[in-house]
Formats: sequence, C-alpha cells, structure tokens
Amino acid sequence: MEKQRKRAPSARSLETRARILDAAEMVFAERGFEGASIRDIAAMAGVQVGLVHHHGGGKEELFHKTVARRADELARIRIEGLEALKAQGRPSLRGVLDCFIRPYVTLAQEGGAHWLAYGRLVAHVSADVRWREIAAECFDPTAQRFIAEIAALYPDADAQLLATGQVYSVAAMLAFLNTGWRVQALSPGADAAQVELLVEYCAAGIEAMIAADKR
Repeated sequence: MEKQRKRAPSARSLETRARILDAAEMVFAERGFEGASIRDIAAMAGVQVGLVHHHGGGKEELFHKTVARRADELARIRIEGLEALKAQGRPSLRGVLDCFIRPYVTLAQEGGAHWLAYGRLVAHVSADVRWREIAAECFDPTAQRFIAEIAALYPDADAQLLATGQVYSVAAMLAFLNTGWRVQALSPGADAAQVELLVEYCAAGIEAMIAADKR
C-alpha cells in the first residue's frame, strides 16, 4: 500500500509560520534566549501559544529555526560575491573580507529591522558555547570557505591564527552595526557607517597577527 502523500502547507500556514519566526527573531534578539518566552513570542505574532509550538516546537528548537532561517540566504550572497571577485583574478585580503562583511552590513542597514535583529541573534550564538551545533550548521561552512581563501593568500600562516582572525572580524562586524551610537557619543558628528573602514580594520588586524607570528 502506497504511503499517503504529505500535503503541502497552505499559504495561510506558511504566513503564520513566517509571522511566528519574525516575532521570535525580535524577542530573542531583544531579550536573549533566557529572557524570551513562548508566550511573549505568541503575543507579538498575534497567535495562540499552541500555534507557536506547532510551527516552532519547543523553545530551543524555535531558537534554532529562527537562527537558521536567514543563514542560507546570507551564505549564498557571500559566496556569489566571492566567486565573482575570484573571476576577476587573484583576490586581495581586503577583497575577500569585503565579500564576507559587506553583504550582511548592507542587509542590516537596508533590509529592515529584522536583519538588524538577526545580527544580535548571531552575537548570542557566537557568545554561548551551548549553541555550537547551531553555529556549526548555519555559519561554519561559509566561515571555513572564507578562511580557506585567506589561507591561499598566506600559505605559510598558521591555520589557527587565520580562524582567530575570522572570528575577530565577525565580532567587529557585529559591533559596527550595533554600537554606532557609542562612536557618536565619544565623537559627536563622526560617521560610524563606513564599511570600507571596517574592512580595512579587519584586514590590518589579520595582517598584523600574521606578521607578529613570524617574529
């Protein structure tokens, strides 16, 4: 006897799921995993608590789904940019870093509040070892691809050092988006939104680390 074909979710079901994940994104970003509650997510989404469990599962599963949702799109944009850069010839360190950093900065600045909130989710994942499986699934493949490209430029550099430089660059990128107000507070009128300076900062840091390691 043939198995009954699984019915595709309706447009209404997909819309409800998207609304729940949007709400989860904002609540998790604002309050962190511990501070967020399923009830608050349901209230923001305008649905019953049972629907949050139906579409998202338990709290940890919902957090995982919320983080994973945008990871593929961001990875695709980064890899496409990197491939286009390589098609023009041997890339520079700054070019490779630009392909990694600029896509998310652009999405966070122009793609609406949810992309900016997503950066806070990434920061939560990066700062807590219990989310290592989420990081490994959603972020490590792309990060390792970019580390490999940098290693090709510096074949004698220590692999662990390059991985450290990648992690530091991600931290700088997240700080760039979330702490511009601090730059303004310390230097009123300063332009804290120049992605070129961020890329230069990260590239110079990696180059300094490589040079120091050779001494």
